[in-house]
Amino acid sequence: MKPRTTDSARTPRRTRVPGLIAALLGLTTATAACAVSPARQVAVARAARSAAPPASDVPALPRPTGPYAVGRDILHLVDRHRTDPWVPTAGPRQLMVSMYYPARSGTGGPAPYMTVDEARLFLREKAPGVDVPPALLSGTRTWAHTGARPAHGRFPLVVLSPGLGFPRATLTGLAEDLAGRGYVVALVDHTYENSGTTFPDGRTLACVICDEPPAGGPPAIARSRAEDVSFVLDRLTGHHPAWRHAGLIDPGRVGMAGHSIGGDATATTMATDHRVDAGVNMDGTFYARIPAGGLSHRPFLMFGAEHEAPGIDDTWEQAWRNLDGWKRWLTVTGSDHGTFTDLPILAAWVGRPGTGISPQRAEEITRAYVGAFFDLHLKGVRQPLLDGPSPANPEVTFQHP
Repeated sequence: MKPRTTDSARTPRRTRVPGLIAALLGLTTATAACAVSPARQVAVARAARSAAPPASDVPALPRPTGPYAVGRDILHLVDRHRTDPWVPTAGPRQLMVSMYYPARSGTGGPAPYMTVDEARLFLREKAPGVDVPPALLSGTRTWAHTGARPAHGRFPLVVLSPGLGFPRATLTGLAEDLAGRGYVVALVDHTYENSGTTFPDGRTLACVICDEPPAGGPPAIARSRAEDVSFVLDRLTGHHPAWRHAGLIDPGRVGMAGHSIGGDATATTMATDHRVDAGVNMDGTFYARIPAGGLSHRPFLMFGAEHEAPGIDDTWEQAWRNLDGWKRWLTVTGSDHGTFTDLPILAAWVGRPGTGISPQRAEEITRAYVGAFFDLHLKGVRQPLLDGPSPANPEVTFQHP
């Protein structure tokens, strides 16, 4: 397949296209690694904000709930042992990863939501012809700071994987909240699998498997993502880590969560990489299927929209039967596929918040339950929230098929 750097990627086939996207946009060495410098990130942020209207006119993510300030670095990772699976002519597999971490207050500069080119391609893919300036989306108010001084201590690591067609930025709210709660977060862009990823050389590569699924279909995507994540773990926790703050990571406490195909990839990763201790699937079909032998008794949270209630998606039924460790199956009333991302907040910003659960509740519930899951299984802190239904969260149903 030939890579595209500026052409838009059309709506992915064989994936759910969330109603909130329509609402938002007005539609029914052996490996090598390099970090993008904090100075460069600050310059990008300032450029985006200078091109955008006043701060009140740009969307804003909710403040993280934890006690820590949040730092962010950007890593460019190159796996010279693996050819890109979707564009072999591109050479080695390359990934962009946003690293969020507990930081000291008052240090660093503002972090941009995404680059202007990434915003342009995202808008073009999801809303061709809709007049939303890319600089507005790029200038979304975040809480992370580039070049921030890290907090003292060692923290669990959580890897986040977005849905097919979604840039990694759409999980920023969750990533920032986890970092504020005391986690290092690696938010991965899977190259050629999202609307656009900007690399340090200025190229922004669009999706090449969104128009037509690759050979092997979604299971092949999940398996490829598992390889991506294992490589990222190698580069973050190996003897010569790619990240300057790798000492913050406790390699004995690793979790993963993903949205849509990223949730499927979470289970697939756990089936092949035993470094991942706990996983969350946020509204993703289990295309690759959890093996009959389970995940070696490791905990797993199935966290879905109301269309993932028992009797609707047979892959969730199969996954529930095969999970052999601590497990929960939760669904959220009034939710849809985009509920577990930043899309509800962005939809409300353009005045189209949808008809189900409010954007604020979507964000609160996602942060609360994903955070509680990792607090329980990576930090060993008891979480009554996961014991059963809560009067404070009537939208969340504990399924017991």
